Amino acid sequence: MIGILDYGMGNLRSVQKAIEYLGGQAVISSDPGALDKCERLILPGVGSFAAGMDNLTRTGLADYVLRRVADTPVLGICLGMQFLLSESEEEGVHAGLGLIKGRAVCFTQGKIPHMGWNSVESMRSPLFAGIAEGTQFYFVHSYYADVADEDAIGKTEYYITFASAIAKGNAYGVQFHPEKSGAAGLQVLRNYMKL
Repeated sequence: MIGILDYGMGNLRSVQKAIEYLGGQAVISSDPGALDKCERLILPGVGSFAAGMDNLTRTGLADYVLRRVADTPVLGICLGMQFLLSESEEEGVHAGLGLIKGRAVCFTQGKIPHMGWNSVESMRSPLFAGIAEGTQFYFVHSYYADVADEDAIGKTEYYITFASAIAKGNAYGVQFHPEKSGAAGLQVLRNYMKL
């Protein structure tokens, strides 16, 4: 069973439908009692960093993720990936979960948001097993993760080269939306389900 964390923001149902399409079971919940039964956790996200972190903290899900990540694979998607970082500079500097050292910073070139299909290179994680270098995924974001190279498990070019997938320990994050990325995105989710 996979738990999809409901903190009042995010594309929860589309992620759940993708997991179910792959033959998995997924529950959308903000209740730790229900989430405790899950072997994996997904932290989706759409919207602003500050509002999302406020919701995570208010609901107790921030502390819950920090407790569970010690022995449970956690996958952050889009804004959910940025929550894994130390902080974000969106609308002022705001603290994240601090699972991966780094900061979400705004693009300074090109059309913002970075939206549409783009390739992921330098993939080096079981999360990308069976996926060819340069495969295209679907992105919608204005901020990107500025992290140490060792924590970047996938990179994408949009005027600059940025970390489009990150990982440390049991914390994994992808800036793109796997649930909107066709067969390749489903493969990422399938691989996550096997971690």
